Amino acid sequence: MRHFIVVAILIILSSFLVYAGISAAHLLPIEASLQSIPIDWLFRIEFVAISFLFSLIFVPLVYSLIVFRRRSGDTSDGQHIEGDTRLEILWTVIPLFTVMGLAYIGAQNLSAIRRVDPDAMEAKVTAFQWAWKFDYPNSGVSSNELHLVVDRQVDLSMTSSDVIHSFWVPEFRVKQDLVPGIVTDYRITPNLIGNYKVRCAEMCGTSHAYMEAPVIVQSQADFDAWIKTQQEANAAAEASGIPDASRGQRIYETSGCRACHSIDGSPLVGPTWKGLWGSEVMLEDGGTIKADEKYITESIKNPAAKIVKGFAPGMPQFNFTDLQIADLVEYIKTLK
Repeated sequence: MRHFIVVAILIILSSFLVYAGISAAHLLPIEASLQSIPIDWLFRIEFVAISFLFSLIFVPLVYSLIVFRRRSGDTSDGQHIEGDTRLEILWTVIPLFTVMGLAYIGAQNLSAIRRVDPDAMEAKVTAFQWAWKFDYPNSGVSSNELHLVVDRQVDLSMTSSDVIHSFWVPEFRVKQDLVPGIVTDYRITPNLIGNYKVRCAEMCGTSHAYMEAPVIVQSQADFDAWIKTQQEANAAAEASGIPDASRGQRIYETSGCRACHSIDGSPLVGPTWKGLWGSEVMLEDGGTIKADEKYITESIKNPAAKIVKGFAPGMPQFNFTDLQIADLVEYIKTLK
């Protein structure tokens, strides 16, 4: 009995130390959403279970190796021990009820995470190789930055234009796959003002590791001011009707163009834009064509119309306005 008491005390002490070590390691990022609170609570329960199970195996093993080791000169046989049916039933029933309890807690957490707020803000997320695009349908604004209002739930309608991607902001905890041809919903309530990043958590191709976008959680007043600024900029561009290279550069940087087309001549998935304007482009069918406004416009509107030699078809279809395409053409002209 003395050995059982000593081992029990050591298990409790070891469990406490292991859990303290796990907590000190800060394995989880900060909680930045209401949904992260119940998820982290479940994580902490699992950390306690991990600490206890590790100690339950490690402590008796080490204790037995030290206390019950064969002494020098001892050539006797070890004690013969039969199985214990009661013990086997016990270590079957306890894990069974433990798993059932965790399943119940998990179901409760899932219900809390997916709770619908009828006043939720709406936004659309489009993923493509290898960038993100965010649309705010109630304001007509599009951006490569996801702006959210603190303490207000947002309903993100998400889809992919090419392969499967996965929307993941570590501080929000919840992940959601984006599947081509299917719209999936993702509800989150950010509760901490700050700057975060959305990452793709599904291997999606060559530049998967760089598929990131800023996530900005701000007050309602700051969000409204940002929307107003974007609307005014869009209205000014439409009113002028004059193509602008600086706007084209912003489109290049925010709409995913830079994921496939470099501006410094380096090879990517698509042809570089450096020196493209006015050059003779070799096509896959053996012909050539001059890279003028007509050709570039057609390539944006109908990417499969003329395939550049050495590059596979696969450019996604973008719903750019005529002015946005003209802005891109003006920007390409500057890339000598």
